[in-house]
Amino acid sequence: MKTEALKKIIKEAVREAIQEELKEVLLEAVKAPKAVVTQPIQESITSTTQAPVTQTPKKSLKEQRQSYLDIIGETGLNMNSTHAQGFGNKPFNPTGNIDTTSANGALPSGEVNMNQIMGLMTK
Repeated sequence: MKTEALKKIIKEAVREAIQEELKEVLLEAVKAPKAVVTQPIQESITSTTQAPVTQTPKKSLKEQRQSYLDIIGETGLNMNSTHAQGFGNKPFNPTGNIDTTSANGALPSGEVNMNQIMGLMTK
């Protein structure tokens, strides 16, 4: 007997067995007496009075934009280079004119240890 024929016979037998079991389970579920559960209904009445909502006048898009620009401007006026210090393990101290953007540019000399690299990768 070939394996394909054996597989086909097994599949059919399994399918028939499952169908028979499902029929039995469904019949038991239908025939079983259903328990009637009665729970008293509790009614609670709560009156909610909403406080009058005072609406602030909506700003136009131009006014909103100007508000954001004002906030950004005030923040920029108060910030200086000391706010950028302390990133990472060492403060940022650039030395001289370092060109990092042109084709002939280079990064500042120095070494980066593996702990700093791993710290960047886990963030």
